[in-house]
Amino acid sequence: MEQYFTKNPTTKDDVYKFDWNIGKDKFYFYTSNSVFSKKGVDFGSMLLSETVIKENNSFDGKILDMGCGYGPIGIIVAKLLKNSNITMSDINERALKLAAMNAKENKVENRVKIINSSSFDSINEMYNIILTNPPIRAGKNVVFSFYEGAYEHLEQGGKLYVVIQKKQGALSSKDKIVTLFGNCDIAEKKSGYFIFKAEKK
Repeated sequence: MEQYFTKNPTTKDDVYKFDWNIGKDKFYFYTSNSVFSKKGVDFGSMLLSETVIKENNSFDGKILDMGCGYGPIGIIVAKLLKNSNITMSDINERALKLAAMNAKENKVENRVKIINSSSFDSINEMYNIILTNPPIRAGKNVVFSFYEGAYEHLEQGGKLYVVIQKKQGALSSKDKIVTLFGNCDIAEKKSGYFIFKAEKK
């Protein structure tokens, strides 16, 4: 089975569209084969989006959604944090094509930039917030490279938000984040998912 972190998927590009309600806001997302959670926004991504929005409701700055897939986290955050500018990055070219379609569909394309990057290889800017639902199946080295790159690309006082399931290595992720940042709080936890938050001090 082809994984969602494949650079150039070879499965049939069978585009599917679904709608998604968050409170009074309705979102529309195009997905396809060989992208993560193609039939709906997964629980972890929703919990991450909700936590970031709740904690940063007056935010004005730059956000990076690392490993964005077809873009649900970055697009939800862009639409609800109206003064944010979002960069969405992924290695999967099909996912990025869908992310661009979804940014336009949800009318946030003027505040969204899309970059093809393997981890942080093509990321050159600094950010106030970096958020990620990391590709656990890609292995610990890839996941940890997300945390290392986040530390390097956050402004002083910037925050990293990570969603991860307890059974998928939450404790080792927390240890790695503490090693890098010197801190790691649990911003939210629900149904076996943790939202870790670290601040670059």
